[in-house]
Amino acid sequence: MINWLRIALFALVLALVSLVLMPIQIVCLWLNLRLRRLLPRYWHRMACYLLGIKVRVHGMPDRRRPLLLCSNHASWKDILVLSSVADVVFVAKSEVKEWPVFGPLARLQASIFVVREQKRATGKQVSEIGQRLADGEIVVLFPEGTTSDGNRLLEIKTSLFGAAASAVPHSPTGMVHVQPVAISYTGIHGMPMGRFNRPIAAWPGDTGLVPHLLGILREGAIEVDVDFGEAIDYDHHTNRKEVSRVIEQRIRSMLSDRLRGRASDRQRRGRTAGEKTSNPARFALKNRHDPGNSSSDDARNE
Repeated sequence: MINWLRIALFALVLALVSLVLMPIQIVCLWLNLRLRRLLPRYWHRMACYLLGIKVRVHGMPDRRRPLLLCSNHASWKDILVLSSVADVVFVAKSEVKEWPVFGPLARLQASIFVVREQKRATGKQVSEIGQRLADGEIVVLFPEGTTSDGNRLLEIKTSLFGAAASAVPHSPTGMVHVQPVAISYTGIHGMPMGRFNRPIAAWPGDTGLVPHLLGILREGAIEVDVDFGEAIDYDHHTNRKEVSRVIEQRIRSMLSDRLRGRASDRQRRGRTAGEKTSNPARFALKNRHDPGNSSSDDARNE
């Protein structure tokens, strides 16, 4: 009974928020106002809160533009999670446009829809992605092409990385920045999720959307970590397949470390290493500016 009350409350509150924000977003899209990029973030934050999804962010999107984010893909919740963190647009398969609820939401977020079966249209679709990147929008690409079980990264498809190449001529710096992102579902009800429970959060292709959504609403306490990795600079000399290989390695490494609990240890080691190297840097700088001081005097002063 409590679960059904929670589901009803979720639907009611989200519907009211949507009724308020949707007309504003439609006008913003029509007039191409900057607010059209901000409103979806607040809507997705509200949706995550109502669903009970707790998002922890490690790192941040690169500040440079154009910026293409490449992320692993485990569930439709990935869209809620990333959209609650940054003002982004997604590259989505054309079928999403016809989905109930998610289709209209994707259109309101100005998603880029691609038809993968029509190879003749690939060039036009890649050009659209490139133009959106050149316009300063943060574009999110799920290069696996489908959802996984949340425990691993599937093989990355390289074709849509051509979007980065198509944006290069339009970039003021002649460069596009490609940044890896790992989304890891790590906890449920305050406990580690584990490999066998992760399908509760993930959405493999053979699971119905409505049953999965109801299951998430019944659980109501899922934790997800978002790791932003180091961006790669893509220019007209860059090899697309080489970039996709490096991006795949970085996503796989961040995802594996986070799911196995090694990421926090690595971050602590990184901070410790930074502390250890910071003192010698100050020491060398001090010697350079004050050559009259001996090394032993500087060491005592430190």
